[in-house]
Amino acid sequence: MFILESYTTAVLFCVITMLCWGSWANTQKLAAGHWRFELFYWDYVIGILVFTLILAFTLGSHGQAGRSFLDDLAQAERTYKHSAMLGGAIFNASNILLVAAISIAGMSVAFPVGIGIALVLGVIVNYIDNPQGNSMVLFAGVALIAIAILLNAKAYRNLSLGKTNTSSKGLLLSVTAGLLMGFFYRFVAKSMFSDFSVPEAGKLSPYSALVFFALGMFLSNLLFNTFIMRRPFSGTPTTFGAYFKGSLRDHLTGILGGAIWCLGMSFSIIASDKAGPAISYGLGQGATVIAAVWGIYIWKEFKDAPTGTSRLLNLMLLLYVIGIALIIYAR
Repeated sequence: MFILESYTTAVLFCVITMLCWGSWANTQKLAAGHWRFELFYWDYVIGILVFTLILAFTLGSHGQAGRSFLDDLAQAERTYKHSAMLGGAIFNASNILLVAAISIAGMSVAFPVGIGIALVLGVIVNYIDNPQGNSMVLFAGVALIAIAILLNAKAYRNLSLGKTNTSSKGLLLSVTAGLLMGFFYRFVAKSMFSDFSVPEAGKLSPYSALVFFALGMFLSNLLFNTFIMRRPFSGTPTTFGAYFKGSLRDHLTGILGGAIWCLGMSFSIIASDKAGPAISYGLGQGATVIAAVWGIYIWKEFKDAPTGTSRLLNLMLLLYVIGIALIIYAR
């Protein structure tokens, strides 16, 4: 199977993860005008599952290191398969809750609160589980990114003053989503052998772990998304009949969104061998600000913002760059 050989390449993979995780939602935004998110989300999850299988039979089955995908499946123990699937289920629950929070409270509250909690909690949990890098420098970088996320939230609040009201339900969903998202990665990491070039009996390769992660997402989606379709947090219920009435473009947009997110997840896991799970996860969660950049410069979400908002956004981006530099240096 394909593995990385250098820390520099691992950091590059982490940056690509950040770009993918911060950009996949553009596909949902393209479809949002006529296609419910619950319906889009089915194709999104299918896209993730298909993409992991493609990776498993290509990069995961060729090369001198590790084990090929099918050989890895044949020897894998049930405990580690379940651990990767549990990680997928936890992520799926958190992601659905986050989107529900955005629909109720808006991005000004839901996105910074949810992803901000996930970032801080995720780096701490993964660092405790596998301490790699200078802890003082690492957490200084995390702190700067957390401040950047708060500035992002302030900018969104300025934009929404007088237009919308946030509810306690939306805030609660945001916090719950962040708490769940902060834990999913460690279950995936536990399912894999620690040194990708030296396979361990019973454990999964990163490519096999991704497949079981995606399977956990898909199976849990049968429960989570079906429930939300019938009892949405906002709006009227929808049905599976509405899903099958979607156009080919609607379905392909969702699959593309899942593939983009999964490319980021795959690169994050592949990079964790050289960069360490804490640094890999921390860089990936910088996607919060990438999503803000899409909103500012492409979707022009701040064109009606009051005076002074641009200074907040510029400071946010500056702190983010410094925080990323500290996280990389910590290794």
